[in-house]
Parts: sequence; C-alpha cells; structure tokens
Amino acid sequence: MEKLAILFQSLDDHTRLRLLALLLEAGELCVCDLVTVLRLPQSTVSRQLAILKNAGWLQGRRVGAWNHYSVATALEPVQQFLVPVLRNFLLTTETAREDLGRLRDRRDPACCPDHGKSKKTDIAGHGPGEDEP
Repeated sequence: MEKLAILFQSLDDHTRLRLLALLLEAGELCVCDLVTVLRLPQSTVSRQLAILKNAGWLQGRRVGAWNHYSVATALEPVQQFLVPVLRNFLLTTETAREDLGRLRDRRDPACCPDHGKSKKTDIAGHGPGEDEP
C-alpha cells in the first residue's frame, strides 16, 4: 500500500504532470530540453524528475555531462494501466500543447551530443519500427 501511495503522490504536482506529458509524447529528452520547454530552473526540473524516477515512472541515463530521461520500460502493473489514461488526458491540455510546441521549436544542437537523436520508445522499450524479440 505504501508503494501505491508514493506512486499517486508523485502525480500530485503540476510540474511533474507536465514532465510526464512531455516524456510520454516525445520519448527520451535531455534535462536541458525540459528546462527550456518548461521555463523553470534546472534545480526545480531535476528535483521533480527525481521524484518521478523514485516513484518508478522514469528511467534516466547519463551521456557525458547531460542526463536524459524517458518513461521507465519496467513499470508496475498499475502504472502500465495508468500510462494510456495519463497520455489521453494530459496531452489534451492547453499546457501540454504549449509545452510540445516549444519542444518542437527547440532544436539547439549545442545542448548535448545526442540532441536531435531521440530515443523515442513505447512503454515496452521498443523504438519506432522495432518488433518485440
């Protein structure tokens, strides 16, 4: 029951919902992209990403000096159930549409070495055109 409470508490924040909406739609993103799109300080974005990661929603990887985040490939059953619901409702909000518009407009190749090479995957970790093993 404790794990379930942490999972739902992690969704009780406007910034975390915005982060989740971006990552559900765009796949993997660098913290620098998230900071620019959300127009928030890096420390705020990183703190909110850590909460989502600790609740099991996200996974991260480091590329040089940059941290990249995506929706976790190993979600709990309740999270697997909630992902399509969250995607359906979050992505229809005006805030999410504005955030995604800013993300599309943001293409700063100086940001990080993998910029523009999105690792967009579905919740099973499969990239575009990849079949299950």
